[in-house]
This record gives sequence, C-alpha cells and structure tokens, in this order.
Amino acid sequence: MAKSNPTKPQNVAQKLIEAHRVSGKMKAGQEIGLRIDQTLTQDATGTLVMLELEAMGLDQVKTELSAQYVDHNLIQADNRNPDDHLFLRSACQRHGIWFSPAGSGVSHPVHMERFGKPGKSLLGSDSHTCAAGSLGMLAMGAGGLAVAMAMCGEPYYLNMPKVMGIKLTGKLPDWVSAKDVILEMLRRHGVKGGAGKIFEYYGPGLKHLSAMDRHVIANMGQELGHTATVFPADEAVRRFLRQQQREADFVKIQADAGATYDEHDEIDLGSLQPLIALPSSPGKVVPVREVAGEPIYQAYIGSSANPGLRDFAVPAMMVRGRQISEGVSFDINPTSRQVLENLTDLGHLSDLLKAGARLHQTGCNGCIGMGQAPATDQISLRTVPRNFPGRSGTEEDKVCLCSPETATASALTGVITDPRDLDMACPRFDESRSFYVEDRNIRPPAAHPELKMVEKGPNISTLPEFEGLPESLEAPVLLKVGDDVSTDEILPAGSNILPYRSNIPKISEFTFTRIDPSYPQRASQHQDTGSIVVGGENYGQGSSREHAALTPRYLGVRVVIAKNYARIHWQNLCNFGILPLQFANPEDYDRINQDDELLLEDMVEALKSGNPVRAKNNRSGETYELTYDLSDRQVRMILKGGLLNMMREELAS
Repeated sequence: MAKSNPTKPQNVAQKLIEAHRVSGKMKAGQEIGLRIDQTLTQDATGTLVMLELEAMGLDQVKTELSAQYVDHNLIQADNRNPDDHLFLRSACQRHGIWFSPAGSGVSHPVHMERFGKPGKSLLGSDSHTCAAGSLGMLAMGAGGLAVAMAMCGEPYYLNMPKVMGIKLTGKLPDWVSAKDVILEMLRRHGVKGGAGKIFEYYGPGLKHLSAMDRHVIANMGQELGHTATVFPADEAVRRFLRQQQREADFVKIQADAGATYDEHDEIDLGSLQPLIALPSSPGKVVPVREVAGEPIYQAYIGSSANPGLRDFAVPAMMVRGRQISEGVSFDINPTSRQVLENLTDLGHLSDLLKAGARLHQTGCNGCIGMGQAPATDQISLRTVPRNFPGRSGTEEDKVCLCSPETATASALTGVITDPRDLDMACPRFDESRSFYVEDRNIRPPAAHPELKMVEKGPNISTLPEFEGLPESLEAPVLLKVGDDVSTDEILPAGSNILPYRSNIPKISEFTFTRIDPSYPQRASQHQDTGSIVVGGENYGQGSSREHAALTPRYLGVRVVIAKNYARIHWQNLCNFGILPLQFANPEDYDRINQDDELLLEDMVEALKSGNPVRAKNNRSGETYELTYDLSDRQVRMILKGGLLNMMREELAS
C-alpha cells in the first residue's frame, strides 16, 4: 500500500484518503486508487452489479462487508420486480452479501443504522452513498461496474479531489433544520459548485447537529456535484452508535490542530432561515417567504435526504390535533422499518394519520418516480434530494425541495408557508432517547454459501459485449443537449421503465426519450456504425445509474463531446467504452448542430500519444480541438471497449 508519513497536520478527508490509498499521490487532480472496505448496492442498480460479478466469475466478495438493499423498485404490478428481488436474494447467497428485503427501508439510512463505521471506506452504486460521511466515513457513489470491481477486491480509482472546509458556527434557530443548511450551500454554490471537491464540515456549530442532521447535509452534497462529504467522528457519532447498540464500532476521528483546506466557506447556523429549491433544480434556492402563498397540491415527508426519526416526529407534533388543508395530499414515506416501528410506539404515526396523512411503504417511492406523482401543473413540496424535470413521474412537474417543517406547515395551510409564521411553538424532539432497534429482517451472508446458479426470471438478460474503440470514427451527431442534463433525462427512472433494468435491449428503448422521443429509433439505425452525442456544462449530473452510459453504448454511441462532465457519469462512460471528450474551446459547442457529421481521424493514436483529438465537421468544414482528462488506465479501458473487457482479459492472463 502506498503510504507516506505526513509531516503536516491533516484534515479528516486527508486522513481517510491516506488510510485507504493504494496508489497515486495525494495531489489534487492526480489519479489515486483507494481500498474499499464496504459496498452498498440497491435494486435499481444492483441487478447489473450482480450480473457483472457473474460475468467476472466471482465466488465470494472480498470486501469487509457488502450489502444489497431492495428499496427502489417496490411496485409489484407484474412479475418483473419480484423476479428481480428473488434474483438479488439468490445472488447475495451466492456471493456472500448481506440482503435487505423489500420493506426494510431505504439503503442509506439503514446502512447508517446497521453497518456504518467511522474510518471505513464505502462505495455504493447509488449517488447518495455520500450520506455515510455523516459518521466519519469516506463514502462515495459510483457506477455499478466500479462497485463490482471493488467487491472483487480491486481499488476504486478517482482523481484526487480538493478539500473545502466549511466552518459551522452558532446554533440553528427555531423552525430551521439541517435541510436548510444544505439548501444554503446549494444557494451559494449551485449544482456544479462541488465538482472535484470533498466538503468537510467542522467548527463549534457541529455540537448542535446530530448524526442524522449530518446525514441530511451529507446526502445532498451530491446535488452540488461533489466527490464526498465528511464530518468528524465525535461525540454525536458515538451517541448515534450507542443508540443503535453499536457503540463498540466507534472510533474518534478529528482533524489535526492546524489542519488546512484548499478552499473555505463559513456558515453561521443562527443566521439561516427556511429555504426552498424551486422547480426544476436543487440549485434554484430562495427563502420560503419569497414564494409564500402559492397554493400546493402535495407535501411529501421522507426519502434518503430526510430519513431520521425526528424528520417524521416533528411533523407529527406539528399536526397533532389539527387537520391537513383540504385538497392537499400529505404523503408520509417512512425510511426504514425501524423508523416506522418507533413512530408507532411513540404515538406519532397515529397523530399523522388522524390529521389526514397518507402512509406509504418504507422505501424510496415517489422520490424515484415510483408512485405519488403530483397532478398536472400542481406544486409538490418534497423533502427529497432532487427535483429534476419529470423525475416525479409527472411531465412538466412543479416539485420544490424543502425541510419537513416547511412541507408540514404548508400542508396545514394549503399554501407555501414559512413555518415561522405558524401560530404554534416550534416542537422539540429529543433524538438522544433510547428506542427500538430493528435488525431482524436484514439477512446476513450464508455461513456456508452454496455456490449455485442464481435465480433468473424471464426479464433478466445477460450483459451485452462491446467491441473496442475504432481507430477513426465518422459518425452523425444524433443529439445535441444543453447544460445540466441529468441521468434522469438520459435514461429516465419511474415505474414504467426501471422494471426493465436487467434487460438492456428493452430499457435502451427509453434512452433520451425525455429530451427527444425519436432518439432510440434514430440511434438504432447507427447501432453498428456508431454515433455521437454533444452536451453542455455538467453533462450527466444526478443519479449514478450506469444505465445512462450503458444504454447509449448499446445504441451505438462511441463518443460524447461536452463542455464538462459530472464525476460519476464521466466515470461510467469510460467504464462502458464511450470516449468522453471536452471542447478545448467551449465556443465550438455553438458551431456544431444536431445531424452534423463529424470525422474523428486517428483518435486512437491521439489517445495513445496523449495528444488532443481533432474532429472535422463534414458539413461546415470546421475543425475542433477536443481534450480529455483520462489516466493511462482509463485510456486502455476505453480502447478495449470498457472495464469489463479489460478485467476479463486480466483475469484470463
């Protein structure tokens, strides 16, 4: 393992990286390899991970702990989702993985409750895996293939990020909670402000934030486009682990005295006010009072972004003895069986139901477009992490992101309401109290695993095999998109689409359909000869789902040219053999039109020599210089047609 003896004080992020670094130098921008202790997969992405493990011939995972959760695709309208659940359970038995069945809860809070350990590294095939940074873990989201490699004992590679230190002072005032802290970060820095960075929170204000408050902040760090969020492992973390009956897992981790950061910010918690992100971006943040009075259709409590018991208990105390405004759907989405049972034991569930709440099963549900879609042209206030266009399941939706306090206040009044304007005292909930711990339903790896074939329903197909990158490419630009295109727009989620997640030919029929319904049919005509997609800033933000790279590759995309990329999607493109290029001159983006034909001559030779790739526009005659930020390992991977091909070759040698 590559190690150094640091001679200067280190911050928490540097300590965690140094403890897991196996290759590369801790210099911003340089590729490093990290040992991964734990992995997390969920059912929307985990089916591909299990198929990838099968393709690589893995018997038993080589991590300290790997856990598979069923939390996304819970609607059992036909055989497809339950068949995949059986497939995942059998794959866990086959490979030595913990299995959390449907009904146990959302992966991130359940993993925090049962498995999170300070000082450990966690890689998850869900972009909000970063939530575990709340416990002093180095937790990152990645594409499923990268997670599968980690489960095989391989390092996870990424460019060394900068570390931004955010000093917290003061104490949150009444009616302001952790969601408002992360919304303030989004208000300041936007959805691209975290690119290439780890956010590390420190300072005297931390003592007023519980571990679950920190989970809220760390979870939505992904919406800033960051690599990870880290908090120190301090007494708040010890209290949480004691509450979960796992205090023995506590390890104190704090920044050294005199530790420095690459960038800085500071938040006086006492100065914050209730905030809200307007449609349709987590970065469109304004004070709640600025839009107060707008009528709402729905108020939605829950999701991995606000999963703690207090995030349900406070709304329950707010509505006790009151009724939700007529015409408002007040949707309660418990995030774990443990939370649901404690809400019941404490009487909060009864208060919610008597006020008119609608209770849904424990899981991701409407956050990922699995039911609870709002009515046409109606405002939905949600405590979820994202409000990308159409993600709710309703086209042209009006989803706003806010705290549980703001959502509940608005449900009571029927209009967007700053909770400070309610005629009631701010409820107090003691998170330190002891409560029931639920660990009966999560299945441990078999003590003596049966190395047998996994159960595959008729909807599960084998992974397609892809050829390597051609020496040159002459291909049409089949699609040109703008800035901040999300993976939800590249390959949508929702109850009509994600059940095909294990059937690549079928799910590819939905590729880019939110942007251009004709794209899959047009792309299929160039499936063998290849095609190109052109994008703007922050291409591929949002979910880590590798389908957003895999299905374009299946339809023949060989090259994407963008101004810049979101980290996880950029890695996924490389993993599946798509060459991600960037405009050396961003103004060249405006000189390319959809349906232009580009000639990329000798691009393999350019990649091997480290030179820019040049593209000639056969329509206009213009030539564009294209750059790339690829390591030698990534170049080899793309030339061979992807990470899976490279891994197979290495295993065979």
